[in-house]
Amino acid sequence: MNNLIKGVAEVRLVGENIEPGVYKITEALRLAEEQEVDLVEISPNAVPPVCKLMDYGKFLYQQKKRDKELKAKSTQIVVKEIRFGPQTDEHDYEFKKKNAVKFLQDGAKLKAFVFFKGRSIIYKEQGQILLLRLAQDLEEYGKVEAMPVLEGKRMIMYIAPKKKK
Repeated sequence: MNNLIKGVAEVRLVGENIEPGVYKITEALRLAEEQEVDLVEISPNAVPPVCKLMDYGKFLYQQKKRDKELKAKSTQIVVKEIRFGPQTDEHDYEFKKKNAVKFLQDGAKLKAFVFFKGRSIIYKEQGQILLLRLAQDLEEYGKVEAMPVLEGKRMIMYIAPKKKK
């Protein structure tokens, strides 16, 4: 009792099945025991401190349940990657485009990038053309979030899926 209510003589009591008001601490504890609930301090800085009669275990259970439901409703954003070379041939391009369509239809973001090895950095225009062609081909499935940008030895472009109606 002393460690919960730290030497306070009176508390303001709220809760169900009780007349709200200021009660002596012993009276508040007796009421909590009578109703088989807990005396929970809500606002310790108020004068007098505000306490509530409630089943604290049930309260914690409901709060966890509510948090779990909110977490289940939130969506995880998945980012799938597709890697091209600056001189990717037609068959490989079509195959990777087919995978990109599948990723976007599944609701994942797409990170398409051209990786330049060694001296192939001289073909950065070809890499940009390749990514812009991919963006154009995927226009009905997603929209470009970020245009192709060269970062080190990679040229990266992001495509977000279009919302389903």
